[in-house]
Amino acid sequence: MSNWMTETFEQNRLRLEGLAYRMLGSATEAEDAVQEAWLRLNRQDPAGIGNLSGWLTTVVARICLDVLRSRLSRPKESPGDRVLDMLLATPAEEPDHDILLADSIGPALELVLDTLEPAERLAFVLHDLFAVPFDEIASILDRSPSATRQLASRGRRKVRVGEGAANPGQRASAGDHVSRERLRQVVEAFLSASRDGDFDALLDILHPEVVLRADSVAVKTTAMRAKFGAPLLEKELRGASAVSRTFAGRATGAQPALVNGWPGAVWAPGGRPAGVFVFAIRNDKVVGIQVIADPEMIRTLDLAF
Repeated sequence: MSNWMTETFEQNRLRLEGLAYRMLGSATEAEDAVQEAWLRLNRQDPAGIGNLSGWLTTVVARICLDVLRSRLSRPKESPGDRVLDMLLATPAEEPDHDILLADSIGPALELVLDTLEPAERLAFVLHDLFAVPFDEIASILDRSPSATRQLASRGRRKVRVGEGAANPGQRASAGDHVSRERLRQVVEAFLSASRDGDFDALLDILHPEVVLRADSVAVKTTAMRAKFGAPLLEKELRGASAVSRTFAGRATGAQPALVNGWPGAVWAPGGRPAGVFVFAIRNDKVVGIQVIADPEMIRTLDLAF
C-alpha cells in the first residue's frame, strides 16, 4: 500500500470510527468495522480509487449496514442492555469523544437509533450527522436519491419523537433541565419504593424486561449486601419481579446523584462513595440498573450529589 493511502486512512480514522459508532452504538463493533475497511483497502489497487475519503466512508457504511441487518436475526436485547454498555463509558474509551458528542444526545440517541430500520439509520446518520450527500448515500443503499431522502426523513421523525422518551444527554438547554428533573424524580421514586419495601410500586417503576447488573465487588461485599440487596444481589438479574424482590426494603442509605452526568444514586457512608447505582430510564420506566462497588471503578466516575 502506498504511503499516501496509509496517511489518508489515518487522517480519516477518527471520523470513520465516529461514523461507525453512530451506526452501531458499540465502540468495539465500530473499531472492528474500521479495521475491516483497512483490510479491504489493502486489497485495493490505488489506481482504482479516485476519492479515498469517500471510498472509506462508503465501505465503512456498507460494513455497518451488514452488521445492522445481521442483528435482525438475533434475539432482541432488553432496552437496558445497550444503554448500560454505553452510559458508563469514559471519553478515553470511546473512538473519538468530540466527534461522537458534537451533535449527539449520547446514549439517549443510541436508544432511539436502535428503533430505526437499518436503511433508515444509515440514511439519517450519514446525512444528518455526517453531512454525506443523498446521491452518495443512495449508491450505498442501491436506491434512488429521492427514496434515500425519504428514508432519512422517516428516521428524523422517529428520532424527534423518541428523543423525549429517552434519557437526555444533550448539552444544557431549557428543555434539558426539565428532562433531567423528570429523570431525577423517577430515581427518587425508585429509591423511595425500595426503602418502603413497596413491591407493587417498584414493579410500576421498572420496565418488565429491566436488567440489573452488579460488579463482583458489589456481589461479594457484605456491607453492600446489607445495604442494597443481601442474598438476592447477583451479577445479573432480569425482569421486574426479580429486581423488585432484590430492592424491596433495601437501598436505605442511597441518595440521588448524577453519575457521569446520568441519573443515579450513591451510598456514601462517612461521605466516601462505596456504592454507586446508575439508572437507564426510558418512557419513565427504569430499563437498566448498574451497581458498582469496585473502588477503582468508582474513582473513574464523575459523581455529583
